[in-house]
Amino acid sequence: MLEKIFESGLWSSRFMVLMAVIFGIIGAIALFIVASFDIYDTAKLVINTYINHHHPEHFHELIVGGVIGAVDLYLIGVVMLLFSFGLYELFISDIDAAREDNTRQNKILSIHSLDQLKDKISKVIVMVLVVGFFKKVGLASYQSPLDLLYLALSITAVSVGLYFLSKVGHKH
Repeated sequence: MLEKIFESGLWSSRFMVLMAVIFGIIGAIALFIVASFDIYDTAKLVINTYINHHHPEHFHELIVGGVIGAVDLYLIGVVMLLFSFGLYELFISDIDAAREDNTRQNKILSIHSLDQLKDKISKVIVMVLVVGFFKKVGLASYQSPLDLLYLALSITAVSVGLYFLSKVGHKH
């Protein structure tokens, strides 16, 4: 009887994961809101620039940096969503609304193992890193031909890495 009570309590302790799920969703919402305001501020800068015919220095870099920064935040928000949905499906229950919906979303958010959750999250995190890399590359200044060679090599390395990342998890 004591064993049954202990195992029941142990099994019920999985509901602690709900804290991570709830705050993961809150974090994703916060990131989506902040990214949307970043896009709004960038659009406002573009509109004001063309209305006032005042072209600030490094205007294009500011616009590209603002948009890429927002994309970065959106991607991190997606990581939080995947994390929350995955934890919920792994520890609590399948999401019934997702099972009833026969669209592509069902496959994207469906998580059946910790390895699957890890793979999905790691792919999005790599994309966040790639976006951050391109933001830095776009804002950098290149002084010598050697700098441009390093740029070309780094873009090649990122491309090769993304190619191999796309092959992960595919059966041959």
